Amino acid sequence: MRNRTLAVDHLRRAKARLAALDALYDAESWADVVRESQETVELALKGLLRASGVDPPRVHDVAGVLEAERDRLPATLIPDLPRLAAASRALRRDRELAFYGAEDLTPSEFYRREDAEEARATARFVVERVAPQVLDG
Repeated sequence: MRNRTLAVDHLRRAKARLAALDALYDAESWADVVRESQETVELALKGLLRASGVDPPRVHDVAGVLEAERDRLPATLIPDLPRLAAASRALRRDRELAFYGAEDLTPSEFYRREDAEEARATARFVVERVAPQVLDG
C-alpha cells in the first residue's frame, strides 16, 4: 500500500505535535509530554512505513515492522533503524501508564522533567530523521 497523501498527513500531524510537546513541557506536565511523544513517534513511523509501501498495522509499536521491512525503507535511514525501533518500543511501554496511571501510580507524581526531556528529544529525533524521507520522497 502506498497512500502518499496519508503518509504526508501522518508526518504533518507528527510535526504539529512537536509544538504541542513544547507547550506541555512549558506547563510542566511531564506525563503528558511522555504520552504525546509516543503519539508523535507512532505517527512519524507509520508515515515512513506508508511512504515506503508498507501498510502499518493498527498497533502502537511498529518497531518489529520497521525491522522486518528494512529493505523497503530508504537506505539513508538504515543506520538509524535501531534507534527508531528503540524509540517506538520505549515510548510504547509508557503510553497507557503516562495517560491513565494505575492503582499504585499517579502519572503526574511518577514522571519527572528528565522523563519528559528524554521523550521529547526522542520524538524530535524521529520526526527530524523521518520527515525528509516522507515529505521530500
